Amino acid sequence: MNRTIILVLVCITTIGLTKSLGQQSAQFSQYMFNTLFYNPAYAGVEGVTTITAFHRTQWAGYQPSVDDAGGINTQVISLNAPILRLRSGFGLHIVNDNIGPLTNLEAQASFAYHLGVGDGKLSLGVRVGAFSQTVDYDQYRFVDPNDDLLREQGRISQLRPDLSVGVFYRARQYYVGVGFKHLIDTQFGFVGIDTLNNPLESHIAVTGGFDYEPTYKVRLTPSFLVQSDLNTYSFDIGVLATYDNTMWGGVSFRQQEAMVGMIGYSFFKEKSLKLGYAFDYTIIAQEAKAATSHEIMVTYSLPMTSASDKKIIRTPRFRQ
Repeated sequence: MNRTIILVLVCITTIGLTKSLGQQSAQFSQYMFNTLFYNPAYAGVEGVTTITAFHRTQWAGYQPSVDDAGGINTQVISLNAPILRLRSGFGLHIVNDNIGPLTNLEAQASFAYHLGVGDGKLSLGVRVGAFSQTVDYDQYRFVDPNDDLLREQGRISQLRPDLSVGVFYRARQYYVGVGFKHLIDTQFGFVGIDTLNNPLESHIAVTGGFDYEPTYKVRLTPSFLVQSDLNTYSFDIGVLATYDNTMWGGVSFRQQEAMVGMIGYSFFKEKSLKLGYAFDYTIIAQEAKAATSHEIMVTYSLPMTSASDKKIIRTPRFRQ
């Protein structure tokens, strides 16, 4: 049964690559804690309601030659919740991705239906939302004083619909998923000239991981993320070591860019509050970037409740 599931996922991936097309998506080093961003089918899979926030400063201290715009800054906040009575899940996330004069803002809602397959859970998901691009013409520096773009000033925004789908399988010791993002043929065209026509390219993201417990208190989790637009691709591969389900640390490698170190800690008795930090060190093409990137993650899981639970009324007669 498990071989059949993996075969289906591989087939879907192959089909998706014929459609998938530019790495326009925001980048995260702690991708293993941000699966909903890559795949709508992850909505509700873990069975707990979780609120997650990320802030990433990429290439910190980067100084362009013409101004002080700096590097890339990205924020995302998400809600991931199960709908137990419907064997499904709901997800919501908002992303703000600032890349110099260009700002991408998206608001997305995901729904996933869960099926019990083998010893795990197979989830099929769909996501609908809106994707906005804003160009700040005041941040451009023009070599040609007669450039057509000079007639535009200030910030100009455009809003387009967005659609994604995905499939995700979660077993006790491993997970694997495939997400297809930006499936609508969307074009952003600014000032009506070809040089600023910016299509929102389709993407595919493949995620996977495996839990191995060499001792009672230690868990090792190798994981990977592969992203492609068919023209280009990138991959992250790493491993986390978790001690006593409380603290973790790990390393990962991002193809053609950086080495990443990660640490984190879970607070409270229920481990409901998690704080994580990732440090990227650029090892390839450092002369065109800045050496380091920083990423902070905060996630909070709400206490688990069951709709079928009855309220317990205690009486003095039977209390001990």
